[in-house]
Amino acid sequence: MAGHSNYVPQSAAAKWLESRLPVISLVRGSFVDFPTPKNLNYWWTFGGILFFVLIAQIITGIVLVMHYTPNTMLAFDSVEHIMRDVNFGWLLRYLHSNGASMFFIAVYIHIFRGLYYGSYKAPREISWILGVIIFLIMMGTAFMGYVLPWGQMSFWGATVITNLFSAIPLVGDAIRTWLWGGFAVDNPTLNRFFSLHYLLPFMIFGVVILHVWAFHTTGNNNPSGVQPKSKQDTIPFHPYYTVKDLFAIIVFMILFAWFVFYVPNYMGHPDNYIEANPLSTPAHIVPEWYFLPFYAILRAIPDKLGGVVAMFGAIAILFVLPWLDTSKVRSGTYRPLFKQFFWIFAANCVALGYLGAMPAEGWYVIFSRIFTAYYFAHFLIILPLLGFLEKPRPLPASISEAVLKGGSGTPAGAASAPSTK
Repeated sequence: MAGHSNYVPQSAAAKWLESRLPVISLVRGSFVDFPTPKNLNYWWTFGGILFFVLIAQIITGIVLVMHYTPNTMLAFDSVEHIMRDVNFGWLLRYLHSNGASMFFIAVYIHIFRGLYYGSYKAPREISWILGVIIFLIMMGTAFMGYVLPWGQMSFWGATVITNLFSAIPLVGDAIRTWLWGGFAVDNPTLNRFFSLHYLLPFMIFGVVILHVWAFHTTGNNNPSGVQPKSKQDTIPFHPYYTVKDLFAIIVFMILFAWFVFYVPNYMGHPDNYIEANPLSTPAHIVPEWYFLPFYAILRAIPDKLGGVVAMFGAIAILFVLPWLDTSKVRSGTYRPLFKQFFWIFAANCVALGYLGAMPAEGWYVIFSRIFTAYYFAHFLIILPLLGFLEKPRPLPASISEAVLKGGSGTPAGAASAPSTK
């Protein structure tokens, strides 16, 4: 599906390079001449947005590392030094800290787009699994990065999350001690997290390359979920989608810039602007907003080990999603029942995020358990049953037909269903 580039080198230098390392034809075949479904909407631009934000995070992170000191006695002051004394240090730090939130906003939209349009279904299972791996590495990177400023929430968040590993039978205590580098969250812990936080983004970049390679091999999914059947169903990636992606990136950057320049601390926690103190526990320990749904799942289970299993299971279940959804139809556009359950599931995830920010008491715990049960029921019960119980709308014969009919699922020439009124 990825096809081959029609590139023919013209200059002697280009011919010499192409005969020894065909990198130019590889780039053209993957990002210029690559045949792309003609009906991709703006939900498909978030892949490009994510790549842009990843590069921005790596660049700002490299510069910030030049001024940061990974020592418990100096870390908090080094962040203040960056903010006050380094030229444009405040801008670099706000770009990096808010960039993490922008990254998760874009990745959650990207994931839910994949869930709605069935981008996890054959033959794109590997692309989906690599995407989930990227998500997992992102979460680890973000958690470790949140510890680095060494504020109150950094310290106590690290203490709470690393203590969870002690619930694992037999090896839990050993894992926790290895993470700590001792018998409490201290300087060795900060050094480990700093090292891993610097390394993991480059691992993300590598898996992103595999992710792009995977879907370039099978071809893009599209809103109709129908595979391209002819050249009329596709258009070259450049200039059509490069321009579309660029426009979407600019719009997204406006939102990014608004946070950076007007409300740079809006997504942070006030306690994290107080230096870490092991002798003073915050009244309410909460992670960053993008972890809140999983934090709610963790606290919903009354057993420590059960909570850890449920929290990691909420992500692990995404790995087997391609085999849980039994429907032969990819796109939610043509699945009326699935469409309703999808929006219920989306609302359920938002509710879990809200509950994760609330105290673990009273009705908050009860609702957390209800919504946690629904989260797993969506994947383990609803999706498998929908494949047998749902009657999808007729699919278009081709992508071109779907475009010409404005996305209608009724094949050309087919009569509309008679009214039952």
